Amino acid sequence: MHAAELEFSTEAPHHAHDVEEISAEAFGPGRFARAAARVREMTAHAHDLSFVVCLNGKVVGSVRQTLVRAGERPVVMLGPLAVRPAYKGQGLGAALMGQAADAAKAAGEELIFLVGDRPYYMPLGYMPVPRGTLLMPGPVDPDRILALPLKPGAMDGFGGRISARIRA
Repeated sequence: MHAAELEFSTEAPHHAHDVEEISAEAFGPGRFARAAARVREMTAHAHDLSFVVCLNGKVVGSVRQTLVRAGERPVVMLGPLAVRPAYKGQGLGAALMGQAADAAKAAGEELIFLVGDRPYYMPLGYMPVPRGTLLMPGPVDPDRILALPLKPGAMDGFGGRISARIRA
């Protein structure tokens, strides 16, 4: 695979079917029972903060970000991040994560959180969120909640019940 064949872009409405298909491949039907899915049911993801990577015009990976509140504080929830099995291990997920973080920071967001595997996300700058900090709308392993501060002090006062946020 050559870099010239790859195209990264913000997610557009016409990517929706492919993104859902990739998520189904990666996470199966159990994905709908997860707390993160409950959050995504509250409000749509932000297309301008969500990205796809295409190979020769076919979507092979995606990352979505959703605007939410932790208590009264605006934050971003990242996920799902998924890459088609044939393209895993080639750095596409990490590249999508970098684009997502850069876009959130450029939009003035201060903090991104996610529910995911520490060995994958911590090398990308994410850190564990102390147990009891966030109240998710469904069961979640608190050791899998990680956050990426986008500016100094962004973790100060971070916490509370996760709820929908509407962009002004």
